Amino acid sequence: MSNQDLSIAAKLINGGVAGLVGVTCVFPIDLAKTRLQNQHGKDMYKGMIDCLMKTARAEGFLGMYRGAAVNLTLVTPEKAIKLAANDFFRQLLMEDGMQRNLKMEMLAGCGAGMCQVVVTCPMEMLKIQLQDAGRLAAPHQSSTSAPSSSRSYTTGSASTHKRPSATLIAWELLRTQGLAGLYKGLGATLLRDIPFSIIYFPMFANLNNLGVHELTGKASFAHSFVSGCIAGSLAAVAVTPLDVLKTRIQTLKKGLGEDVYSGIMDCARKLWIQEGPSAFMKGAGCRALVIAPLFGIAQGVYFIGIGEHILKYFE
Repeated sequence: MSNQDLSIAAKLINGGVAGLVGVTCVFPIDLAKTRLQNQHGKDMYKGMIDCLMKTARAEGFLGMYRGAAVNLTLVTPEKAIKLAANDFFRQLLMEDGMQRNLKMEMLAGCGAGMCQVVVTCPMEMLKIQLQDAGRLAAPHQSSTSAPSSSRSYTTGSASTHKRPSATLIAWELLRTQGLAGLYKGLGATLLRDIPFSIIYFPMFANLNNLGVHELTGKASFAHSFVSGCIAGSLAAVAVTPLDVLKTRIQTLKKGLGEDVYSGIMDCARKLWIQEGPSAFMKGAGCRALVIAPLFGIAQGVYFIGIGEHILKYFE
């Protein structure tokens, strides 16, 4: 195996390990974020803590990890693609990967954001349906005969009351809509992930460079972790309005009185008119709490070089 192949493999392993560890730690907060964003002006959940407490009471501890299997399966290629693509574009666009050039760093982040949606869009499409299932089920616990206001991702009356699975949802989407069904909300995902990456990667690179040791040429784990947390949380809050639109558009199964959206502009217009400008920041706190440790762990693992250690062990 050449040094270049070794480097690519190590980057993929680092991204995968970081994604698995990060998702396991913060997934319940991500579930709360999805349910808060899909809440149409109603006070079912008053905030993140209230949402998690009600979810734990109604669905048990494992209920807070609904959709985690999809994330844990696909987050490895997603994070690996995102981190490796940014590194690749930085080396391609800049004479020296460590040289600071804000415009080139932003272009590299843009490229990473565009590459990752190949995995991110279907992953979040499936994850959102599973995460939101408990919110939709809650009002019907006492009256299971209440109809849904829009087409479900399941077929037949009996299947409506079964706990959905990622496999069932994916199969129904592929059967009825083809591959395009799994990529519903692709435009909204790009609108969120490209600005996020443009903000995050240059900010992280510049923060991390402040802690680089002259002897090792690397920042410490603690410094990389904190840099990832700061850059991740700020970028996450900045693109929260786009994340709200993406969540609403990708949610297939609606509750009573909840709108169906024909696209990004239609969703933004209805959200503004019916729920006001504050609705665009729903789940911002949760999103910051999810992204900060997720990217802190990711960058910490990446800069420690766990992938390199694993590959050396098997040489």
